Amino acid sequence: MSPGEFDYVIVGGGTAGCVLANRLSADASVRVALVEAGPADRNLWIHIPIGYAKTMFDPRYNWGFHTEPEPQLERRRIYWPRGKVLGGSSSINGLIYIRGQAADYDRWESLGNPGWGWRDVLPLFRRLEGNERGESQWHGGGGPLGCSDIHERPELMEAIIRAANQLGVPRTEDFNGAAQEGVGYYQLLTRRGRRSSTAVSYLKPARRRANLEVFTETRVERIEFEGDVARSVLCRHGAAQLRLAARREIVLCAGAVQSPQILELSGVGDPRLLRSHGIPVVCALPAVGENLQDHLQFRLMYRCRKPVTTNDALNSLSGRIGIGLTYLLRRTGPMAVGINHLGLFTRVLPESTSPDVQFHIAGLSADKVADRPHPWPGFTLSVCQLRPQSRGSIHIGSADPSQAPRIRANYLASDLDWKCAIAGVRFAQDLAEAPALRDYTDRPYQPAQPMRNESDIVEFCRRHAATIFHPVGTCRMGSDDEAVVDPELRVRGLRGLRVADASIMPTLVSGNTSAPSTMIGEKAAELILAS
Repeated sequence: MSPGEFDYVIVGGGTAGCVLANRLSADASVRVALVEAGPADRNLWIHIPIGYAKTMFDPRYNWGFHTEPEPQLERRRIYWPRGKVLGGSSSINGLIYIRGQAADYDRWESLGNPGWGWRDVLPLFRRLEGNERGESQWHGGGGPLGCSDIHERPELMEAIIRAANQLGVPRTEDFNGAAQEGVGYYQLLTRRGRRSSTAVSYLKPARRRANLEVFTETRVERIEFEGDVARSVLCRHGAAQLRLAARREIVLCAGAVQSPQILELSGVGDPRLLRSHGIPVVCALPAVGENLQDHLQFRLMYRCRKPVTTNDALNSLSGRIGIGLTYLLRRTGPMAVGINHLGLFTRVLPESTSPDVQFHIAGLSADKVADRPHPWPGFTLSVCQLRPQSRGSIHIGSADPSQAPRIRANYLASDLDWKCAIAGVRFAQDLAEAPALRDYTDRPYQPAQPMRNESDIVEFCRRHAATIFHPVGTCRMGSDDEAVVDPELRVRGLRGLRVADASIMPTLVSGNTSAPSTMIGEKAAELILAS
């Protein structure tokens, strides 16, 4: 092969792309290219869990997208961080390890995706896990991805658990076990106190292989076709243009925002949209960029009566020194956790048969995510609806690859979503006011006072709702003619091209999306190698 020719070209060195780079390059007889628009993950703050706050707005490692003005959110443009670095969003996310509910994957299967039911994906989750709890019916102990417990039991977090118990939510030690419902400490995607991104867990050991070439700071402009066959990827590195040819397959792993963008720039999508931007149509697939789903969070913050929060430690010199020493000496404490200690999954709608909301609970408060903590003791109860009905879209606004696509999340477009949002916020207020928190909850900060009327809750949601960073679905998988990819992740109507990232999810999983995206990378590798 020539220097620019490979068996497989993987577009996007993010969560799933790093998995594929490892699994495909394990065959020494093939040559693999991995193309990432961002830099290598050398910044120390990427690897320290609390560094999440440092990368949240850093344009070196974060695309920093914004939605179009959201109709239900007072026309606000919502900030969407997405990883622009090896490891993608697994290098900058909140580290929480959640798979979702078994029913999520059985639903995928029922929507025309054989091989994606819970019985099919559970072995993949177990394969990817290097869980410190070891091997069990539900977990894997020898996989690449580090999964660790939070071992500290802060006073405030224990009080919140007791408060949830008083509202009928049982304590759980494992959200990824037999049942998701409950309140307890999250497991984190860490190993020995450091972030276990897929760049660290999958890509780093694979980079020793001579048959894997990694291109960083190299932006993909489009995929090139010969007839209906994907043949090469046109990239730009600085002022230089590169063409990487694929003898076997091109695998698009650019994420829910940029996978549809690259398809459209390449002539794959709605013909009317493509022609409006002067892009020749290669394959008419109107569903590209449609079916966008995301988790919308509502953050309620409270002042705490006792100086037992992370705010207190971060706002004093001695506290910061103590946090630093605890991490340096033991790899524990706030620096090893990041932001959220507790999770809570429960049902707030009477018709729900499984948890319909998720809480991210932090002993910290700030005016916005990753901002400077408040100068007083505070904690945050963030609630999101798990399975929203609202659907949005992501489409190019220009034929220029350097221009961000237009994101229309279309949050709260469904009556059910509003019903769940209102019930979730009410539950959060009840939690803060439960007897077990009487000695801790001082008064609300956001909102400024308890909300008793539905109209007050609606106004609060419109003013303060924001993403919790889980966009999926824009290259939907299915067996119907309107799907973008088939159950083997092959782009419909084309050859030699697959998509493997969160964009292929038919519906949003009931929880954080990093672990499911890693599983999709494992599944894609299995499908490619089997073919």
